[in-house]
Amino acid sequence: MTVAPSPLAGTDPEVAALLSAEEDRQRRVARLIPSENYVSPAVLAATGSVFTNKYSEGYPGRRYYEGQQNVDPLETLAAGRARALFGAEHANVQPYSGSPANLAVYLAFLQPGETVLGMSLPMGGHLTHGWDVSATGRWFRPVRYGVRRDTGRIDLDEVRSVALAERPKVIFCGGTAVPRTIDFAGFAAIAAEVGAVLVADIAHIAGLVAGGAHPSPVPHADVVTTTTHKTLRGPRGAMILSRSEHAKALDRAVFPGLQGGPHNATTAAIAVALTEAARPSFRDYAHAVVANAAALADGLLARGYDLVSGGTDNHLILLDLTSRGVSGKVAAQALDRAGIETNYNTVPYDPRTPFDPSGLRIGTPAVTTRGLGVADMDLLAGWIDRAVAAAGTGDAATLDHVAKEVADLMAEHPVP
Repeated sequence: MTVAPSPLAGTDPEVAALLSAEEDRQRRVARLIPSENYVSPAVLAATGSVFTNKYSEGYPGRRYYEGQQNVDPLETLAAGRARALFGAEHANVQPYSGSPANLAVYLAFLQPGETVLGMSLPMGGHLTHGWDVSATGRWFRPVRYGVRRDTGRIDLDEVRSVALAERPKVIFCGGTAVPRTIDFAGFAAIAAEVGAVLVADIAHIAGLVAGGAHPSPVPHADVVTTTTHKTLRGPRGAMILSRSEHAKALDRAVFPGLQGGPHNATTAAIAVALTEAARPSFRDYAHAVVANAAALADGLLARGYDLVSGGTDNHLILLDLTSRGVSGKVAAQALDRAGIETNYNTVPYDPRTPFDPSGLRIGTPAVTTRGLGVADMDLLAGWIDRAVAAAGTGDAATLDHVAKEVADLMAEHPVP
């Protein structure tokens, strides 16, 4: 029997070859970038569905194109599932990614030049919380808070002091390299005191919130923004959750303020991911992510590594490699050769440049999806230690040996 070639291989063998190579790479390596994960076959099928063929500017019942008989109920379904999962009054599932979702907040609540308070990027915040190279830092007046030198944790007294002095109209909490539980209630009290809109950016921890492994910001924040991948295990998209009083302003900011028609195939995949996240098995997954991160942190601490804030409460660990004499970039490249995927990252008060910083950012969402457990985390810590040491000496043979050991372990845990 002759097997027909796939449509992709027949049409574009170069792209097909790259896709096959990427599938093989993802099978072999331990993916420890905390913003990455594996989607289920159902999410993957929805992402590549015929909904990608349909254009749908507007909102359900208020479209500018005909033929929305299936798209309208799809988007209504996804938004309803988002509200139910997170307990929110309103949900918008149209933003293309996390950055446009955050930009919609600015458009809804701020005029150019008005003040926004966010976490400094080198301290763990996000570009769109008012950093200089982002439009949010160029078009608005950013003021910032950070973490304490001695603890690596957010000091709410500092946040309150800055807020009282600067009177921002919007306050962001959350970030991209925050390894500790976010005190949403504490931020809400500060926002109420200065009359600011509180925005919780939970792009990294949305799956942990949905699974009950991290406190929810919904009872405290006026607006919650999130991506739909990372710990939520959905497609590359975003959502905005809010109190009903802000629904109209935020919806108008998304469309027509910032974008045209939504990506309907992504909306379909978001709907699938949300129904998966509502199952008891997802709660088990979310708690396993946190348990694995704690075990991995313990393994690194036992080997003498410096961790920002001394450990983690969530899915994310930030290593400071200063004492190892190896930069984060050199270590990340060595680990990549060793079959362990990470990203180099600044650490608080980093003396090095952002493109060659002192830190490594690692996390456990993807390896937990593969089925690795607490018992496997010490193995990963040991491989990281060997690879970082080899990076410092240029020992390529050790890196290649570690890569084989990693591949053997990952072969025991198939990709979904």
